[in-house]
Amino acid sequence: MPDPRQLHSIPKGARIILVRHGRPHLPLRPRTGHRGFADYIDAYEAAGLDPESLPPRELSDLVKELDHVFTSDRPRSHQSARALAPHATLQADPLFAEAPLAAPRIPLLRMRVPKWAVVARVLWHAGYHPEIEDYRKAKHRAAQAADNLMTKIRDGGTAVLVAHGYFNAMIGRQLRQRGFARTGAHRVRYWNAVIYEWNPS
Repeated sequence: MPDPRQLHSIPKGARIILVRHGRPHLPLRPRTGHRGFADYIDAYEAAGLDPESLPPRELSDLVKELDHVFTSDRPRSHQSARALAPHATLQADPLFAEAPLAAPRIPLLRMRVPKWAVVARVLWHAGYHPEIEDYRKAKHRAAQAADNLMTKIRDGGTAVLVAHGYFNAMIGRQLRQRGFARTGAHRVRYWNAVIYEWNPS
C-alpha cells in the first residue's frame, strides 16, 4: 500500500481511467489443441490493432483534452492508445503488460481459444505458471502500476491507461483498496473503459 500521505495529496475528483485495447489483428476464435493455443498466445502478444477496430466516440470524447496517456509496451495496446488519443504523448511501460497465460498440456482436447483462455487463467490462479510470472508477482506489479497512476493525479485531473483486460482489473482492485470509487465494470470486451475517482468521504 502507498504512503497515506500520497493519498491525502490527491485532490478530490481526480480520476484514473483504465481502458482495454481494441481488437487485435488476428483470428479471435479458432478451434485448436493445447500446442496450437501455445502458438496463439505468442501470436496474440505480437499482434497489433485491427485497423477496423476504432474506439467508440464517447470514449474518444472522454480523453480528448488529455495530453498524456499511459500504455503497455504491447503493440495492440500502444496502437490502441494512438488511435484513441492521436494528439497525446504516449508513455509505454512493460509494467502495464497483461498478466500472462501458459497453455495447459491437455492432450486430445480441442476447444476454441476463448475457452482455452478461461481454463489457462483458472489454472494460473491455482499455481500453473511454467516459466511465466505467477499470480503473486503479477499482484505486486498491479500494486506498483496503481501507485504510478496515482502519482500522475497528485496535482488533480485525469490519468488514462490503455492496456489489457485482466491486468486492468487487477489494477482496479488495488485502486478500490486504496479508496477509489468505481464507475463501470471490467468486462471482456474491446475498448472497455472503467473510471476510478478519488472522492473520499
